[in-house]
Amino acid sequence: MAPHARIALVGDRSPNVRSHLRVPVLLDALRHRDGLDLDAYWIPTEEAEEGIAGFDAVWVLPGSPYRSESGALAAVRAVREGQVPFLGTCGGFQHALLEYARNVCGLHRADHAENSPGADLGSAVIVPLACSLVGHEGAIRLTPGSRAAQLLGAERTVERYHCNYGPNPAHLDTLRAHGLRFTGTDEAGDVRIAELPGHPFFLTTLFQPELHGDGTRPHPLVTGLARAAVRHAAEAG
Repeated sequence: MAPHARIALVGDRSPNVRSHLRVPVLLDALRHRDGLDLDAYWIPTEEAEEGIAGFDAVWVLPGSPYRSESGALAAVRAVREGQVPFLGTCGGFQHALLEYARNVCGLHRADHAENSPGADLGSAVIVPLACSLVGHEGAIRLTPGSRAAQLLGAERTVERYHCNYGPNPAHLDTLRAHGLRFTGTDEAGDVRIAELPGHPFFLTTLFQPELHGDGTRPHPLVTGLARAAVRHAAEAG
């Protein structure tokens, strides 16, 4: 029997956020189709600030601006430093880059333009996209050998978005120099996936893999998180 794994879903749950409706269905499919023993717990961003100890994986979900930026960042930092499997999608991707910029790269004044509308866009790590990706679907080119490419079994995928903000190209070299790896880009070369080498599972995407298909078959990246959670539970004993 597979070990029992606990997954924290960090985000401000809302019936108006499509991905929030999709995720429980996907996790049920993983239980029944793949035999993975999973329990999911919704953690509002305000509560995430107090810590997420005891979970085998954390998924920071879309739905930004979050009620607590500091809570979302605390969740990302905890899993990064604690070697806990992590998936961040859309807003989770944005806050993963922001956390890394502040706490690893030393860009302590780095901002997210959606959370701080008056911020200097030059110092912001997350800025408005030149063109909105709300409702957009587009191709992603994957770096051969990356975790994303391995999970998908391909070097190209088509994914769905629902966002207006993305990484500031001016800060990408700094993030790279401090160890973050960008492993997926759109057709224009803009970053859409980031990974952290050496971590058991740290994968984050600007697109929303939870919106893949009709919602009955989990995306390979979601399945990857679930399997990583089960491994973590087994190792924790």
